[in-house]
Amino acid sequence: MSQHLSLDGRTFVGVENEGGEVSGDTTFQFEQDGDVVTAHYAGGTILEGFLTGTFDGHELDIRYVQLGDDYETATGHSVGEVKLLDDGRVRIEDEWEWESKPGGGRSVLEEVAQNSADDS
Repeated sequence: MSQHLSLDGRTFVGVENEGGEVSGDTTFQFEQDGDVVTAHYAGGTILEGFLTGTFDGHELDIRYVQLGDDYETATGHSVGEVKLLDDGRVRIEDEWEWESKPGGGRSVLEEVAQNSADDS
């Protein structure tokens, strides 16, 4: 039993990060077309970041490039699992590694709850 999830139009924020630069101040804006995903992210110590890769409805496989507030660029690779939470939001749990410098870790992104003011 597999439910097809889409990341298109979803906004995420960092909730856990071991060894990386993503924080609770980092916001990700995702787009998806078929199995291809892209996202722009920024916040905290990250001035600008972009990622692209594939998402099959369960596994996310991406590469990313970012510019830190120290004006250094960094690149890396991440593979993660995407899960639907009980409240309908989406959670991404991934393992990542820098490709431009030593290091890696694990991170968790959670979808930002949508404002329900427009709901009737």
